[in-house]
Amino acid sequence: MSESRIIQVEALARVEGEGALHVRLKEGRIEELEFRIFEPPRFFEALLQGRDYREAPDITARICGICPVAYLLGASQAMESVLGLEVTPQIRALRRLIYCGEWIQSHLLHVFFLHAPDFLGYDDAIAMAQDHPDLVRQALALKATGNRLLEVIGGRAVHPVNLKVGGFYRAPDPQALEGLRGELETGLEAARELARQVARFEFPEVEQEYLCVSLHHPDEYAIAEGRIVSSEGLDIAIDQFEEHFDEAQVARSTALHGLMKGHDGPYLVGPIARYNNNFEQLSGAAQALAREVGLPRRVSNPFHSILVRMVEVCYAFEEALRLLDAYEEPEPAAVEAAVRAGRGTGCTEAPRGICYHRYDLDGDGLIGEARIVPPTSQNQRQMEADLRRVVEANLDLPDGELQWRCEQSIRNFDPCISCATHFLRLRMERG
Repeated sequence: MSESRIIQVEALARVEGEGALHVRLKEGRIEELEFRIFEPPRFFEALLQGRDYREAPDITARICGICPVAYLLGASQAMESVLGLEVTPQIRALRRLIYCGEWIQSHLLHVFFLHAPDFLGYDDAIAMAQDHPDLVRQALALKATGNRLLEVIGGRAVHPVNLKVGGFYRAPDPQALEGLRGELETGLEAARELARQVARFEFPEVEQEYLCVSLHHPDEYAIAEGRIVSSEGLDIAIDQFEEHFDEAQVARSTALHGLMKGHDGPYLVGPIARYNNNFEQLSGAAQALAREVGLPRRVSNPFHSILVRMVEVCYAFEEALRLLDAYEEPEPAAVEAAVRAGRGTGCTEAPRGICYHRYDLDGDGLIGEARIVPPTSQNQRQMEADLRRVVEANLDLPDGELQWRCEQSIRNFDPCISCATHFLRLRMERG
């Protein structure tokens, strides 16, 4: 093959935010491969400076309408660590319950409306719904259950308003929570059946080893708290994150690229990383479902991420029911602590991976420096590495099919591009 080929996706569809893909091939080799993020930077770290610490959760939640709870809780935990504040077990359980709602609605949105069309041969979910109406209806119904969890606990489904540093403004009505039981029980069985349908998709054969980074908790599948671990033995507290991880600017992207200090290659966060690092913490039923749908103990095919998400959906339904059974209304709904100066960190598992927060407070509780490291920026280098392998393995495909496969590969990560574009260094030279 002596000719040059260019695979160009000017505006990548079915992802949150705006990005593009450029691949240049010459004589069967990749000369240039770039996943470009051109969405304007949003400067949230700068916007937080000088704000009262209590404002940080609600401000950072506006980073993403799909996973606001990740930002609400990450910012809250960071402030609580500054103040030396420890929430009660009842508040902790209620936070985990609302996070289950976020995982359910976000994963189902991705699986059936953003990614499934790739596997079933459609340009979008609207076209897919013409031939698979029952599949789309079921997915919409389950997503609505996740939204209702957010509404009952958080006050509304998009950008919940009931969470705060120290807990909640008020505890949800126990009867309203109990009223969700039937939906959750029905939803669990329906989610298992949907997982089996997803398992029948045709998956490209790609195998590679990942450096998986996630939260880990010895007693539960890590969602809202834990230590940061890697598949190569890293095990650190949240406040050690910046000793081991950093970000670098690249010319092609308004988002920073995450990197692991002392490691040349990329690292992976998100469903596959969580699954690989925490399989033993899944419930017995979720482990059995993973085996039933054909997932190995350690996932190395990036296209299996859609299956892992479905296992996590089923686990989230299970966990929501367990937490509902054990629910005790928190009294008080929030704990308070005196303001003090210091540095605090927080980290939770957004549906797309770990989301790190760090804030410096002065003695009046005003924010000085702020740093937020979202999952999509951490995954950008791994996205490009996966794209390179996919292109190299499919050079014989026509341009249209190769472009389709590249887009499908990017959507394995469910990139939330708006989340990633927080910061841009500006250098001006004036003559």
